[in-house]
Amino acid sequence: MTAQGRPIALDDLLLRVGKLNYAWTNTESLLIHLLAGLCGTDKETATVIFLTLNTSRARLDLVERLAKMDRRGRDEHIRILEVTAKIKKLGGLRNRFNHCIYAFDPDGGNPRTILMRIADRKHDIRMGQTNEIDETVLSDIESAIGALSQINRDIWDMVQDFHYPS
Repeated sequence: MTAQGRPIALDDLLLRVGKLNYAWTNTESLLIHLLAGLCGTDKETATVIFLTLNTSRARLDLVERLAKMDRRGRDEHIRILEVTAKIKKLGGLRNRFNHCIYAFDPDGGNPRTILMRIADRKHDIRMGQTNEIDETVLSDIESAIGALSQINRDIWDMVQDFHYPS
């Protein structure tokens, strides 16, 4: 329910998830510039590397590994690892809304997400975890969008500060 006692509209949720995905994709694409700088190559070659790696996790892992190499200055190393850690932290929220089914309440209640993942336990499996969408969830999504916007600016600052290809 909203603060006004109305149920969350599914369209409001989907609009926010769409904005989250846009912010994520836009920010993730900036890893191309980090790859170019860290590999000492041009943006076109870095784009090929970026597109060859088919998951966000693989792209982030490569950027982190390159940043950890001895040839990096301490400031460069620390700033890149800080920004990749922030992206990874937000990845959990993004994945939650990208790997689920959205369900609405025909009686007018809040929509729900149904997680499309199997959780292997010691003696059984669990699947179909359901979470109701409320104001807190919508606020979390908005916060993540804002955080991605800041990460975007931070990456552009690093591109400029470290003279990476832009």
